[in-house]
Parts: sequence; C-alpha cells; structure tokens
Amino acid sequence: MQRFCTLAFVLGLILMIFGLTYALPIAASLYYEDGMTDHFLRGMSINIGVGSILAGLTMRFRGDVKTRDGYLLVASFWILMSAAATLPLLWGIPGLSFTDAFFETMSGFTTTGATVFVGLDHLAPSLNLWRHELNWIGGLGIIVLAVAILPLLGVGGMQLYKAEIAGPVKDTKLTPRITETARLLWLVYAGITLTCILCLHLAGMSWFDAVCHAFSTLSLGGFSTHDAKIGYFDSDSIELVLIVFMLISAMNFAVHYQALHQRSLKAYLLDPEAMPMLGVIASSILLCAGYLWHFETYPDFYTSLRHVTFNLVSIASGCGFVSVDFNQWPPFVPWWMLYLSCVTACTGSTGGGIKMFRTLLLWKQAGREMFSLLHPRAVNPIRIGNMPIPNKIIFAVLAFIFLYFISVVVMTFTLMFTGLDPISALSAVLACINNTGPGLNQLGPAHTYAGLNDFQTWVCSVTMLLGRLEVFTLVVLFTPTFWRK
Repeated sequence: MQRFCTLAFVLGLILMIFGLTYALPIAASLYYEDGMTDHFLRGMSINIGVGSILAGLTMRFRGDVKTRDGYLLVASFWILMSAAATLPLLWGIPGLSFTDAFFETMSGFTTTGATVFVGLDHLAPSLNLWRHELNWIGGLGIIVLAVAILPLLGVGGMQLYKAEIAGPVKDTKLTPRITETARLLWLVYAGITLTCILCLHLAGMSWFDAVCHAFSTLSLGGFSTHDAKIGYFDSDSIELVLIVFMLISAMNFAVHYQALHQRSLKAYLLDPEAMPMLGVIASSILLCAGYLWHFETYPDFYTSLRHVTFNLVSIASGCGFVSVDFNQWPPFVPWWMLYLSCVTACTGSTGGGIKMFRTLLLWKQAGREMFSLLHPRAVNPIRIGNMPIPNKIIFAVLAFIFLYFISVVVMTFTLMFTGLDPISALSAVLACINNTGPGLNQLGPAHTYAGLNDFQTWVCSVTMLLGRLEVFTLVVLFTPTFWRK
C-alpha cells in the first residue's frame, strides 16, 4: 500500500507542475481575446487543486521511487496528463467527445501529430497554442523535466529517467547527477526552439505560426495551425528551415549539448547514429525524387526533389508535417517513407520508432551470425562506433524489435477486424507506433483521424502510447511478475 501512496504523491506533484503550463494559453487567450480564458483558468485550478490534495494526503509516504514502480508511474503519468489536458478542449469546442479530445491530447503528448480536428485555421488561437504546447512538453518528456525538479522536493529521479528513456541510451549521462543532466537537456531543447522560432519568422511566418510550428518541429510532433499544414505557406524558405530543424530534432540531444559545449561539429562525426541517419535520408531523397520524376508525377526534377525532400525528411524523422498529398504518389514512395519512420530517428532524439542505434545493431548482429557460419570458432564482437556492445544489450534489442513487430501485427489486425481496410489499418498503426501522424488511404495526409469510430480511435491512442514508451515500459505492466512482491 505504501508504494502506491508514494506513486500518488509523485503524481500529485507532477499534476501541480502541469497546471502551471496553462499559463501560456491563458496569456494567448487574453491577447487574442478568443473567449477561452475562463476554460484555461478552470483547467489550471483543477489540475493544481487536485494535485495539491493528492500530494498533501500522501506527503508522509514520499520517498525514492523504485525502478519497478517507475514504469507504473510513467504509464500512469501519460494517461493522467492526457486526460487532464482534455478539459480546455472539451469546454472550448462544442460537441467534442471525450474520446476525440483524449486522442488529440495523447497525440500531442506522444508527439504523434495525428489529429481529429477539421477547421484548424478557424480554431481559437489559445486552443491551437495548447495543442502545440502539448507537443513541445511531450517532446523531450515532461518526466525529464520532473526529474530536474522532484529531487528538490525529496523525490529521487533516476528511476523515472530510466523508465522514461527505455533503451541503450538510458545509462548515458552528460553529468554524474541525473538532475543536472535533465536541466542541461531542457536548456539545449529550449535554446534550439527559440532559434527555430526566429528562423521561421524570418522565413515568412507570423510570430504565432512560428511559435506553434517551432514547438511541433523540435518535438517532431507535427501539429499545425492550418488544415493544409505546411502546404498552406507554399514557401521554399519555410520548408528549408523546417527540414534543418527536423533533422536536428531527429538527432541525439546529448550530442547537440556536446557540440555546443565543445564548440565543434566533431561530436556529430563521432556519434555512431548521426552520419548513418543522414546517409539513409540523403540516398532515399535522391531515389524517391528520381522515381517521381521518372513516372512524371511532377513536370521537372526540381519540383520532385523539393516535395520529396520535405515530406520524406518529415515522415522519416517522425515529425509528420506535409506539404502535398503524397497519398497520390506512386505507392513505392509513401510506403518507403513510412518504413523510414520505423528506423531513422536517433536514440535520445524526440523521434519514435525502432531508432537508428537498434537498426545498426540488428544489421551488425545479422552480419555476425553469417560470419559465424563460415568461422564458427572466431571471436567477433559487435561494435557501434568505437563502443563494444555487450550481449545483454543485443538480446534486449532483439526482444524489443520482436515486441515492436508483434504490436504492429496485433494492432493492425484489430483495426482490420473493426472493418478498416488493410492499407489504412497498417499505415495507421505504423504512423501511431512510430509517433509520425499521417498514414495512407483513408488516413492519408489529406484526411484526419476523425473518420474512425470510437473503438478504432482508442486502439490508435493505445498504439501511440506504446510507441512513445517504446513498448517495454507499457507491456511490462501486464506481466504477472511485475505485480509480485
């Protein structure tokens, strides 16, 4: 019982902290006079009030969170915060169901960018800003922010960090103290966001659009203030700025810190993921642009190159911005883009999917197995960069990839069972579990997820959470071993 009280205390603190995030849309509502101020004030009061009561009642149980309990806390946090964030949407948008509101906020927090909203151009500015702020908060993980604050309140943070950052990067720290690590990551994240805002404004966006799209870009969230997304602007310069910052966001933020701290690009050259990621994207752009030009999808190679570059970088990185309806392209290109969303983003980035580190590891493991067939007695350790990889990490990666593909299969067949066509079902699951956003066919870039029924919407919401928590963190809660003392 005490362990659950400890978790309740931490959730109460996080709920109080989350209540403070309502300040930005409140300021926007007052500035634009869009009539949503009362909704956000009530939402802030409820979050801070409920959080205060929960923390107050369980204060005597505060203490360090054990690693096992960290997984339960992280999953509870994502569900609780997504539910709490629905309040302004439910009050501000007449007729909006809780299912659709929860899908929208879960999509925001998990940086998926899938939306059920139509008419974004006319949505109240404060509500639009709220959606994008959820993207930004979810990008690096509000848990990492909490890790930087909760130790000051007597709650250890390392267990939360390991539960949130599932994978080989979780044991890599910039500083000996996890609190300082979290602060540095947020400083880098916030600094690059401010730079992106300025660049987008100079490229032609209004300040409001620049802030919203910078939030979505750095988080690789993909929400937009317009139904046509980036196609609304039809600007080469805006697309170029977004491409640069999407690539930055798809890289490990710890590497960005090292590069800034050392004032050198050498950190990117030494990073085992950055160069392979850029190589895969560059070669894919040339392949797909040539493919569209060959099939005369566009009148000239430059137009093909422009549209392929932006949309491929966006989907491959997991951002989900679109400038054209790539659902109308020859099938090879959009399906290749969806495949890239599974493997391209680097570990420690705001992207989703399997990640480039695991992809490289799996590739090298396959090569080692073939080498062992020819030289069964040879010792052939796997290295990523200059780092030898222990077998326990290789086994963990293999287990993760197995669970990842099993999740894709189960969720796809579940959607097909409800009557959704195979292309829409598979592309929706890939887009949700990779936290990418747009799928194909009924859920292509020219459509939203509003056409799904309630059950299908909940399936996609769960799939987004699976992807954001990298499968293990959520699946482990359903094992009998987890609940044993």
